[in-house]
Amino acid sequence: MAANAGGGPGGGVVSPHARAIAAYTETLTLVHHADVASVRALAELGRSALREARRDGVRGMASDMELRSVAAEAAGLARRSDRRLQADIDHALTIVDDYPAVFAAWEQRRITRDHVEVVVKAATGLPGEVRGEFEAAAIAVCEQDIATRVKPALRALAERLHDRTFTDRHREAAAGRCVRVLHGADGMSDVIATVPTVIAVGMLDRLTQMGQAVKDARDVGGRGDAVEADAAPDARTMDQLRADILGDLVLGGAPVVDPTYGADRTGGLGAIRARVQVTVTAETLMGRDEHPADAVGAGLIDADTARELAGQVSEWDRLFIDPVTRTPVQIDTYRPTMAMKKLLTARDQHCRFPGCRRAAIRCELDHTVDYALGGHTHLHNLAHLCQRHHSMKQFTRWEVRQVGGGVLEWTSPLGRVYREDVPVPAVCFTTDPADTADPPPGEPPPF
Repeated sequence: MAANAGGGPGGGVVSPHARAIAAYTETLTLVHHADVASVRALAELGRSALREARRDGVRGMASDMELRSVAAEAAGLARRSDRRLQADIDHALTIVDDYPAVFAAWEQRRITRDHVEVVVKAATGLPGEVRGEFEAAAIAVCEQDIATRVKPALRALAERLHDRTFTDRHREAAAGRCVRVLHGADGMSDVIATVPTVIAVGMLDRLTQMGQAVKDARDVGGRGDAVEADAAPDARTMDQLRADILGDLVLGGAPVVDPTYGADRTGGLGAIRARVQVTVTAETLMGRDEHPADAVGAGLIDADTARELAGQVSEWDRLFIDPVTRTPVQIDTYRPTMAMKKLLTARDQHCRFPGCRRAAIRCELDHTVDYALGGHTHLHNLAHLCQRHHSMKQFTRWEVRQVGGGVLEWTSPLGRVYREDVPVPAVCFTTDPADTADPPPGEPPPF
């Protein structure tokens, strides 16, 4: 995603928010310089403590004591916890000393502080000898989009450089699955389940579908024998509905909140099954490699799980990729066919408004140029937008146009232009020369 500084007197755009936006821009500059200076100063505090420890020839616990002492004094100045400040010193040392190229890119405002954090987190566990290669590639990725949207690409990048396969690491990590309860205030507690990503995504999806079904049934009233004709709309938020349904399922084995059936059986909420959008290469499916698959909008899943899920589906979608642009080939019809929808889901992956991570399967297909205004129904005039940003496009002065190749350009009411590039493809199919050869006599052609 890229933005220009459009608007202002020369741009012919007048907005009542121009002064406020200008003030916020100045604030962002001040905050940037302050953040960079703070991290550099914290790192120097750590170095000073280590130098003093080495001067006295101390190591181990004694060296840590010097760092604790410095952290305690700095914490007094900042009026913060010394434990927290020491953790900040350690983190600053990691950024400045272990990732100097990332720190420099941040200082030059090529990337943001949020980018720095996701890069460091994604690189956790990487061998030191490949860290420089990871840094260079990660900076290039971060320059293309906001921090929340580059996380999957950075995870995939780190995975390719790791000395152990994702499958091996997942098997080890899965042994730590557990459920914990953290008791809070006012009679409330947090239930935390550490489970494989594909399980977590499926759980959330089913709870969300069930919650939406409850709201839909209550909103129309009179649907089903168990709903009174004058039943009031369900006032609970989606978070509240998910929490209530989860409690019902765990404690009672059935979604008691179902307004139509009240039992986990065929029909009603019990008929709802979780949906997980997974992209995986043909090579991984065939066992030629152990590269992880991608649970779109969530994270990576191991190859074993991807192959297990693949064995349970009855329908496959084969995507043909343009060899130059690496994007799905266009299909033009009067209405969006199922094939077009699937191609666009693979292309967009998520809502195409800058910064939005809502998965495409939870978004609406929008005609960039309204159909009522002559917009055609084809791939270069369709893009996924979540309900929030779809409505904003319709009812505010935000405008969008497609400039080719699936790239969107959004123009704000102030005239600023934000370029929304096509997401990095999670799957890239290539042609194996061996697969294109004529099959032996009597054998069917390869799929």
